[in-house]
Amino acid sequence: MEIKKLNIYQRLRDFQVPSSVLDMVFEDKDDLAQLINAWDALKSDGFTDDETAQEIADIFFKEINIQIEDE
Repeated sequence: MEIKKLNIYQRLRDFQVPSSVLDMVFEDKDDLAQLINAWDALKSDGFTDDETAQEIADIFFKEINIQIEDE
C-alpha cells in the first residue's frame, strides 16, 4: 500500500499539484481514503496512471482555485 501512496503522490506532483496540498491530504486519513478511492475508481474505468493523475489534479486546481500556466 505504501508504494501505491508514493505512486499517487508522485504522479500528482508530476501534474503540478503543490506538495503542500498533497501533504495536507496525505496527513488526513479520511482525505487520503477519498483520494485513493477516486484513484481506484478512475483506474477501474480504464484510465492510465497519467490520465488518472490529470483528472484528479484538475479537481484539486478547481477546488483550490489554482491556475497552472503552460510552460
